[in-house]
Amino acid sequence: MSPLNSALFKNTTNDNIVHPDYFVISGFAGIPQTKYYYVFLCFVYALTIIGNTFVMFMIYIDHCLHSPKYIVVFNLALSDLCGSTALVPLVIDTFLFKSHLMSFHACLTSMFFVLGFITVQSFSLAALSYDRCVAICFPLRFNDIVTNKSMSFIIAILWIIAALAFLVAVIYINKLSFCRSNVINSYFCDHGPLHLLACNDNTPSTVMNWACQVVIFWLPVIFIVSSYICITRALLKIAAASERLKAMKTCTSHLILVAVFYLPLCVSFALGGALHMNARIINMSLASVMPQMLNPFIYSLKTDEFRESIKKLYRRKKMHITGRNT
Repeated sequence: MSPLNSALFKNTTNDNIVHPDYFVISGFAGIPQTKYYYVFLCFVYALTIIGNTFVMFMIYIDHCLHSPKYIVVFNLALSDLCGSTALVPLVIDTFLFKSHLMSFHACLTSMFFVLGFITVQSFSLAALSYDRCVAICFPLRFNDIVTNKSMSFIIAILWIIAALAFLVAVIYINKLSFCRSNVINSYFCDHGPLHLLACNDNTPSTVMNWACQVVIFWLPVIFIVSSYICITRALLKIAAASERLKAMKTCTSHLILVAVFYLPLCVSFALGGALHMNARIINMSLASVMPQMLNPFIYSLKTDEFRESIKKLYRRKKMHITGRNT
């Protein structure tokens, strides 16, 4: 380690642990013409704010949308908005304004919020599949099983699990010693690339990294796939094709959300080391911002109740303007 690099590291209260003053986020540094990508990210972020704020506003003002399903949709919009706000401005500041340095504690804080909100988004998609599964498999008992109170309780538990998972992850990172390099090969302070920089035993953090992948990705995916297996079996028992189609239409918006969120992650996990580092960074960064932008538009265009709510708001506004003019 050169004298210049050695000056970046300092001992903590424990002499066996060395923490850098700051990390270097390398991210898009090796990718050409990234300034256009940052403009695109600004556009995506603006649409994310507008779309998700609108969804939350519509659900809040329309009592017809005060149902278990839309409690989850509200939660998804909230986590999308918070997750994008935790990530996109930081990415733009880091790379567009050449602020590649991030202090040690700022890095851990960023990791906690970005990955925590992504986890809540994943959990929300699983909660929506639970709502659809009960609605189609147990239609007569749906109102007794899935209530506003029970769904609010589920959402609260999911937030607690996400917060605790990444609080533990941050605690384990804080116990690692970084004495070789402070360059993170990612577009934000990502847990995976960060814990690999440790020069002491990072086994607990490695286990935690795999646990986080299971919590964020595999458990929700397994739950969603299992839910749709049950939904498919229930639909096959419906004799009338029209009723079967009507039931399936209630799942289309959710299936699109699931595809938009999980497919890019599946590509990255499936290709693994075969995927070039730059391609992986672009793919993962898109996976971190595009679903948050698309989710509100998918629900606005694909959900009958939401479209009807928008029409009611438009008619009410039009009547108010007409009445004021007369």
